[in-house]
Amino acid sequence: MKACGIIVEYNPFHNGHNYHAKKARELSKADVVVAVMSGNFLQRGEPAIIDKWMRANEALQNGVDLVVELPIQWSLQSADYFARGGILLLQALKCESYCFGTDVASEFDYQAFGKFVKENQKTINQTFQQLSNPTMSYAQTMTEVYRELYPQLLLTGEQPNHVLGLTYAQENAQYTNPMTSIPLPRVGASYHSKEIHNEIASATAIRKAIIEGLLVEQVVPQQTTSDLQAYQITWNNYWEFLKYRIIISSVDELREIYQMVEGLEYRLKSLIYEANSFEEFVQAVKTKRYTQTRIQRLLCYVLLNIKTSDIKEAWESNYLHVLGFTENGQRYLKEKKAVIDYPVLSKIGKKEEQAYKLTVRSDKVYQMGNPLILEQNFGKFPIRSNPL
Repeated sequence: MKACGIIVEYNPFHNGHNYHAKKARELSKADVVVAVMSGNFLQRGEPAIIDKWMRANEALQNGVDLVVELPIQWSLQSADYFARGGILLLQALKCESYCFGTDVASEFDYQAFGKFVKENQKTINQTFQQLSNPTMSYAQTMTEVYRELYPQLLLTGEQPNHVLGLTYAQENAQYTNPMTSIPLPRVGASYHSKEIHNEIASATAIRKAIIEGLLVEQVVPQQTTSDLQAYQITWNNYWEFLKYRIIISSVDELREIYQMVEGLEYRLKSLIYEANSFEEFVQAVKTKRYTQTRIQRLLCYVLLNIKTSDIKEAWESNYLHVLGFTENGQRYLKEKKAVIDYPVLSKIGKKEEQAYKLTVRSDKVYQMGNPLILEQNFGKFPIRSNPL
């Protein structure tokens, strides 16, 4: 059996995601679509609006055959590490291709770009050092590097899907047998669009509508509509917990948190008493160099007490936690299981917790956001689903 992989968050699963899964199958001519999906904390530094089990089930009802969790050491990261984890797991699952959304208007050869980066890494590193500026973020500096070395990129700064596609291509090129990349132009709303005008809207617009109490049935499948009636999680559910963590932690303790650099611990301590909400706090802390997304990820690390040593240890213990499958997906998993590079976990018990402890701990905190959130790991088995 042949598989096409997709790297996703589904926050929440909407009609655009349904389109992506179906086009991935069509364009790749694969037997199964395999989704590596972020768990309960996401790349932009925020908790998922509903939990990973609900989101996995929505995917299985709408075009995906197998859902495997992208653990927090990869999901709660900047684009390069997020891509590294996603490609790592798709490679482990023996996918022959991967399909991703792109917001570039013209055709672009992602495969060729990945090969260029692999063959010119030394030059790229040297150029990065030359262009580094204390007032610029890492992403801004890398944009300038590629504008100089690979001008056909035509980066505008407003193409988040394209940038993520580039990071996928870089990671994929590192493997002896790279997967075939299949870019899929976005349809409907743009990534950052905040309005709903037709049946396909951005996740940003959908979350905004949900917070405002508006109906979203026209832009999400039936299963998502049903799940969203249970609860909706935002950073506001954890604001008091975060505030408590920063207030009781010493500067030295905060300094041990992953990605706490250049005195940011002092900035957090000095501004925490002035903020009345999470949004207000983030706006006060962020700078030109440290963007809102970068700060939100840092605050997730603080909330979850994730230290650099925790991340490095977790990177050394890769595994495949199966959240669910259709009959077709289960068949694929059985066929490939003997050649999959990492342990395949169908349940998390006391024995498995040791390798999975960072996610288990983080999921316990996620549960604190709402009493309706069920246990996320112990006693949970993969969802067995047949598409509607």
